[in-house]
Amino acid sequence: MARERATALLLDLDGVLRRFDPAVAAEVEREYGLADGVLTEIAMQWGRLRPVLTGQVSHADWVSSVADALAEPAGGPERARAAVEQWQRHRGEVDTEVLDFVREVRGAGIKVGLATNATDLLDADLATLGLTGEVDVVVNSSTLGVHKPAPEYFQAACVALRTPPAKVLFVDDEDWAIRGARAAGLSAHRWGGHGDLRYLRAALNY
Repeated sequence: MARERATALLLDLDGVLRRFDPAVAAEVEREYGLADGVLTEIAMQWGRLRPVLTGQVSHADWVSSVADALAEPAGGPERARAAVEQWQRHRGEVDTEVLDFVREVRGAGIKVGLATNATDLLDADLATLGLTGEVDVVVNSSTLGVHKPAPEYFQAACVALRTPPAKVLFVDDEDWAIRGARAAGLSAHRWGGHGDLRYLRAALNY
């Protein structure tokens, strides 16, 4: 049985519309004598990350917890705080080709939502990146209190888009998010880069 044509697009932020340069963290780690990859390793530990992605703690609290965990390897709490603050000042870069695609899709009358596991810093990040107003809805896990790939997350996203799941096309760079979206009844495509834009245009058929 053929799927219904998608009439709304739901797009991941990090890894799709926003990119982070790994050289930034690597430079901070070199400057402060930290092991390669330790900033991301500590920051992304699920027990530390999940509370900030579901709004139980603030972005600032999460940053403080990362600094606390780095205090010994960094040579003290002050150096650890300085290292983490320096790392966090980089808020990523917009993939301009993806942004052009988003504008094109919206120009064709198709609703676009941003679907991201994020913190309470998201609105400020979108403003810093010049993305405020570039999508129709923003679905932030820390506001919802539930994160991708939970079905409740995707249900809330579809409600925000005012579009039934069967008519929403979701794009993400993570397999686990794709599986979650499909389980919730959405069409889903794993993002592999700009070469995928031709497929997405065909799938949206505008």
